[in-house]
Amino acid sequence: MSEKLIAIFSGRSTKYLGEKIAESYGTKLGNSDVTVFADGEFRTILNDNVRGRDVFLIQSTFPPADNLFELLLMVDAARRASAKSIVAVIPYFGFARQDRKDRPRVPISAKMIANLLTAAGVNRVITLDLHADQIQGFFDVPVDHLYASTLFNDYLKKLNLPNLTMASPDTGGTRRAAAYAKSLGTDFVICYKQRAKPNEIAKMALIGEVEGKDIVLVDDIIDTAGTITKAAELMMENGASSVRTFCTHPVFSELAYDRLVNSSFTEIVVTDTIPLKKEHKKFKVLSTAELFAEVIHRIDSKQSISSLFQF
Repeated sequence: MSEKLIAIFSGRSTKYLGEKIAESYGTKLGNSDVTVFADGEFRTILNDNVRGRDVFLIQSTFPPADNLFELLLMVDAARRASAKSIVAVIPYFGFARQDRKDRPRVPISAKMIANLLTAAGVNRVITLDLHADQIQGFFDVPVDHLYASTLFNDYLKKLNLPNLTMASPDTGGTRRAAAYAKSLGTDFVICYKQRAKPNEIAKMALIGEVEGKDIVLVDDIIDTAGTITKAAELMMENGASSVRTFCTHPVFSELAYDRLVNSSFTEIVVTDTIPLKKEHKKFKVLSTAELFAEVIHRIDSKQSISSLFQF
């Protein structure tokens, strides 16, 4: 049997997920090292042969920025080692919240990241639940934009909630909540918020009926958890039977853990695109490993992956 011309490597921040993806695919994670110099500078080393191979590099780009730079160095290493193609598997695409100029003299960081990845030598990008769909258009290479609904819907159906209603914690997530509601055949409600400044809410109002309902708030990112926990309180104050949240990327910065643990949520369901710093009985983590492994398999075998785009 001929040797499989595929290699899967992972950066340091996503090694825990890279190992699971490689196992689900049916291979071992490629051998790589990072040499760190005394001043903090580092270099990546791919110890396995990648000449003529399709190389998949797995790394989420959450802070610190070293995670992004490590991915870029891995891409450059693979390109200079004559890889046939280089696919960046980015479970969490960092800097995605800066996707437009919303005031003078600010960067469009998501576009800059796309430029950096392309310049480094990426031929394709696989990612999950981008903060804004239009970021796909920032790339001049193919982008496979997957949705966590593939995982969340199956889990929701197992819960068998009697009065399920989907909800969005803000108007920006209306499309996402509506897509879940349509897929599951339920109603949905929306929270309307006004911010005093970034990460600080001045006022929040509810649009829709929640009394006696089992509410599931869906979002792509939970950062400080201020919005999502305030939305949960609003739902309970208006007579909801229970409130859960489904969030793809658990950024969980600052006071997020304490806010979530002490919140009205019955359950907080997230994926493993970002590792949890703390565990709690309220947190449920769904693995994305099989989803990414299936995409890698279909790309490698030249099969369609459109059926994996549930929403």
